[in-house]
Amino acid sequence: MRKEERLAKEITEQLGGTGNIAELASCMTRLRVKPVDESKVNLNSIKDIDGVMGVVEAETLQIILGPGIVTKVADEVSKMTGKNVSSVDDDDEEIDTSLEGLAARTKAGLNEKNATPFKLFLRKIASIFIPLIPAIVASGLIAGINNVIIKSGGDPESTLVQMLDLIGWGLFGYLGVFVGINTAKEFGGSPALGGAAGILLINPGLANITLFGEALVPGRGGLIGVMLAAALVAFLEKRIRKVVPSAIDIIVTPTLALLITGFATFFVLQPVGGFLSDIITKGLLGILDVGGILAGLVLAGTFLPLVVTGLHQGLTPVHMELINTIGDDPLLPILAMGGAGQVGAAFAIYFKTKNARLKKVIKGGLPVGMLGIGEPLIFGVTLPLGRPFLTACLGAAVGGAFQAFFKIATVAIGVSGIPLAFLVHPNQVVMYLLGLLLAYIFGFLFTWMFGFKEEMAKNI
Repeated sequence: MRKEERLAKEITEQLGGTGNIAELASCMTRLRVKPVDESKVNLNSIKDIDGVMGVVEAETLQIILGPGIVTKVADEVSKMTGKNVSSVDDDDEEIDTSLEGLAARTKAGLNEKNATPFKLFLRKIASIFIPLIPAIVASGLIAGINNVIIKSGGDPESTLVQMLDLIGWGLFGYLGVFVGINTAKEFGGSPALGGAAGILLINPGLANITLFGEALVPGRGGLIGVMLAAALVAFLEKRIRKVVPSAIDIIVTPTLALLITGFATFFVLQPVGGFLSDIITKGLLGILDVGGILAGLVLAGTFLPLVVTGLHQGLTPVHMELINTIGDDPLLPILAMGGAGQVGAAFAIYFKTKNARLKKVIKGGLPVGMLGIGEPLIFGVTLPLGRPFLTACLGAAVGGAFQAFFKIATVAIGVSGIPLAFLVHPNQVVMYLLGLLLAYIFGFLFTWMFGFKEEMAKNI
């Protein structure tokens, strides 16, 4: 029996059988199930299944399996139950980030009534970008590898290099369209109109239009402007539809919505988006320039709690604006140290614990953690143990300070960990990897010295 078949069978049995599964979904690393009767679910037995890295209890029961395998298991469960598998974002439910919650359990999804407007705003932004992650990661990595080839003496005019350049950078030239589509979806509008709103800001034809004595600049306002335009077209579409007769709705509603959005974009949204982009990028650069090592230490050390909530994806437009504005991104290497500190902490626990199940979870989570996917280690190891999550943050802080001191920056965005080395400036690769190693080492040392005791593993 294949691994995914065995996992699907064992998980379904402990969920109370095929008839006890009301809804089925999957995300990047988790199988999400809504049981008919929660009393029939055997949580402890699910956690003990070989291949399960952890369980998160929120509005849905989230079984952490890891990237790749989760999709295959979801398909097998779908075959067994007859339920269709829906694809959801990794942060549909927020996780409690208080120190008590982090130290005690992975359980504790936040209720909407406790969510602050700022958190809800970041969740909205994150939900726009999460579906784009696979394409962003793939494109960024290819662009980074091609950059290394050129800097290492490759001929920029060669056919291979030009093809790699097209494959790697193609997405980023049209990213505004995809962001517009997802923004419109998120705000309840038609995806196609959102894409059209995105085109308004990146269309080269903008350079031929002069307003208030100045030519418009294609791309001005960046992804922030795109999101504003797409949100507006979705808002207008819904409002106009309420007053337009059904017989002419398909013609009148989208036409008016796009027309109004177009003029609003040229006169208002593009300048506002540009203003906001300038504030964000100049503000961050100012913090890094003035704060230096301290800024890197704080940013890296506090990043993991943001990852726990899933709100870190809301920073994607910030990374893109930095690249568009100054040509590279000094923030991403610093934040990437969050996952590195956690890898170091996991190594310390692996060598220190005698708990066989914990060792197995760490063994499964370490490879993907080193490749920049930290969720299995977060929810399966450091977060439920508590104190190791905090020592992982301390290790991350050391790595972040190092990256800030040497001003390491990436030329594109993608996953963190070792693969990010392909995205930093070629002359900074060695220093980035040294910073990564430092975060590993200090995450290990802090956890080994005072972050983990064997009794912590009793309930894992």
